[in-house]
Amino acid sequence: MTSKFPPPYPTPPAGTASVDLRERVALVTGGGSGIGRACAVALAALGATVHVVDRDAEAAKAVADTIGGQAHVADLADPTAITALPAGIDVLVNSAGLQHVAAITDFPPERFTLIQQVMVTAPFLLLRHVLPHMYDREWGRVINISSVHGLRASAFKSAYVAAKHGLEGLSKVAAIEGAPYGVTSNCINPGYVRTPLVEGQIQDQAAAHGISAGDVLSDVLLTRSPLKRLIEPEEVAAAAVWLCGPHTGYITGASIPLDGGWGAN
Repeated sequence: MTSKFPPPYPTPPAGTASVDLRERVALVTGGGSGIGRACAVALAALGATVHVVDRDAEAAKAVADTIGGQAHVADLADPTAITALPAGIDVLVNSAGLQHVAAITDFPPERFTLIQQVMVTAPFLLLRHVLPHMYDREWGRVINISSVHGLRASAFKSAYVAAKHGLEGLSKVAAIEGAPYGVTSNCINPGYVRTPLVEGQIQDQAAAHGISAGDVLSDVLLTRSPLKRLIEPEEVAAAAVWLCGPHTGYITGASIPLDGGWGAN
């Protein structure tokens, strides 16, 4: 494959040698950082043309410039911002998200609503926006970056857990409706990933409990995970591009755990 990147070239994830996305167009929300950025880079490394969507204009442009893609600044809580995005998309990665930690009795209702808008309503509106193109092409991949919290719950994360459970249900419906058209829809369910969102949580928890960041990892965040490390964004991206490959077309409506054994514990 001829690379379209200036040196140093982004390296395709291990185990994805058979994935060829040179004729595909991808859209990644939350593509300016974290898992979204890793997915954008991985998709582009396999030949896809990638639209990088983020609220942060500078971050979106930086990623798009790196991978030869196109940046879009959009607030996914605004439905009109979604209709302005390109519709001719073959691979949709719903990765944008936000978090707020508080007991239900203290949780700000407006914050709860915002999290549902960004993490459930926006993916629904994006599906409405891009599925007609996928159906016409008789091929499409919808990849929803869910969470272990799409399958399990933790205290003080009512909005996030509710949103991820909602995304799981939406993904399954899209899988059923898309099956006759060659469109698959799946969730990837990581545990705690080394992202700015999680690193912020670590610092907040350390300050709140008066303990070190390392102790937060082992004693708070990873207490239920047999594997005592954060997942790297590139590991999540590798699973995402694997779902775009030639041998995964029969996987749909699934929730793929990358949780370090959390769900088994």
